[in-house]
Amino acid sequence: MARPKTAKLSNKLGPEERTEAIANMRAKELDILVVGGGVVGTGAALDAVTRGLRTGLLEQRDWASGTSSRSSKLIHGGIRYLEQLDFPLVREALIERGLLLQRLAPHLVKPVRFLYPLTEPVWERFYVGAGMALYDLFSYTGFAKPGVAHHRHLSRKQMHRAIPGLKDGVFRGGLAYYDASEDDARYVATLARTAKAYGAHVANRVKVVGFLKVGERVVGVKAKDYESGEEFEIRAKQVVNATGVWTDETQAMVGERGQFKVRASKGIHILIPRDRFQSKMGLLLRTEKSVLFVIPWGRHWIIGTTDTEWKLDLAHPAATAKDIDYLLNKVNEVLAVPLTREDVEGVYAGLRPLLSGESDETSKLSREHMVAHSVPGLVVVAGGKFTTYRIMAKDAIDSAASALDDKVPPSITDNIPLIGAEGYQAAWNKRAKIAKAFGVHRVRIEHLLNRFGVMTDEILDLLSRRPELIEPLPGADDYIQAEVVYAATHEGALHLEDVLSRRTRISIEAWDRGVSAAPVAAALMAEVLGWDEGQTQWEVEHYLKRVAAELASQEQPDDESADRVRLQAPDVIKH
Repeated sequence: MARPKTAKLSNKLGPEERTEAIANMRAKELDILVVGGGVVGTGAALDAVTRGLRTGLLEQRDWASGTSSRSSKLIHGGIRYLEQLDFPLVREALIERGLLLQRLAPHLVKPVRFLYPLTEPVWERFYVGAGMALYDLFSYTGFAKPGVAHHRHLSRKQMHRAIPGLKDGVFRGGLAYYDASEDDARYVATLARTAKAYGAHVANRVKVVGFLKVGERVVGVKAKDYESGEEFEIRAKQVVNATGVWTDETQAMVGERGQFKVRASKGIHILIPRDRFQSKMGLLLRTEKSVLFVIPWGRHWIIGTTDTEWKLDLAHPAATAKDIDYLLNKVNEVLAVPLTREDVEGVYAGLRPLLSGESDETSKLSREHMVAHSVPGLVVVAGGKFTTYRIMAKDAIDSAASALDDKVPPSITDNIPLIGAEGYQAAWNKRAKIAKAFGVHRVRIEHLLNRFGVMTDEILDLLSRRPELIEPLPGADDYIQAEVVYAATHEGALHLEDVLSRRTRISIEAWDRGVSAAPVAAALMAEVLGWDEGQTQWEVEHYLKRVAAELASQEQPDDESADRVRLQAPDVIKH
């Protein structure tokens, strides 16, 4: 008797695959439908589908277009939570950090060395050193190695040798320790593709506009495809609400009061060129309320973040002049050569979904997550942070699976590498030979490997067919034209904004915020997505309006003014 074969599924997320996914979700009841395409939602879809469940995933805009593309780009245990004695949260995050670095996403998550500076004599070194030792110890308590070296004490002389850009006399030395960084938006898009590779039906630009109920039980959703304008129903045995700062809004559609509230805390970040601050490592600074990071990011530094309550538009939080000046003033307290507004290349603002507690200050609200079966058929997951997304996803699907009739296997995502991960190290070791074979600089291959892992082969195949796509995008030399085409054919990018803001990070890395790259990128996408001249021009004009609105909002004195100015640029919605 012939053995049954497991069908090989594609991880490609092009327009045709999106259309097919919507059709499949409409045609047959799902076991699990996840609403929300941020890191928790895409992680939940991967968790569900790898348990053997028929899974769907909807995102109202683009993958990671909310909080998950506007983080500090860190995978970290949370040094400050040690001081709050939240040891379980720190340990959980450090175990996840090791998994991501060593097993799940070594192509996307990279170790980063930081300085924890000291300002007081002997007692502070002893106090912080004890905390760092505990930090290192927790990182060894998981099933994967931590993937980073342990902390080291630095004298004042050693500190200035490593970070000559620091002002003399401001610190007494410090401790060097490791965490990790990632490109958050790319990570989420890769999660969505990995879920697709295991059989999940995933579609972005589809908004849930209501819930289907039989009595008190949720049995599916009413959805609208923003690309076609069509409205339809999707049925599911369990719906998982992973909408982050939109949690309360989504709950209201059910007509039920949620078991917990989510408050939005605005955090802003600025980017400056790498040469404006001379250092071999990142920097952690204590502030009155929280911490401030200076994070190495390619040819840039990311400086952030703020922590203020936000009650305005959730889709487009705006940074104010006051926010930007706050970050510059704080970091200038320790820099030998102060930064000015002219040094700022990019700015972005994001909203943290914090579980509402008794405190009025968002900086004191919990970063832990909660899962609730708020009504029959609906699971809500909220809170948490990027680093622990996999645990949040697991807990949400555990809750949903407990209400299904059949016995569901446990989560296995701690052993499911993201696409591009398997074979990455071998490909990295061969990067010089790959570069020589394709006649490109080794730095180009390194750039691609650290964004796509072994999926770089697909980019190179594209270059073999169309060698002209090796040309860089205007004003954004780090990115080649092939990446734009690939974003539209394989990564679910449906609009120019998707490519310039999330598949690449040109909107925050380029001095002109992507204005000069926009026409070239739009023309490349038009070939793949079938845009006519009118649509292509509309995409460019819309992007330019967005850039102008963001720049103008960053000159405003307060949140209300910045929000009003930012909303002058409309959302990308075709229907």
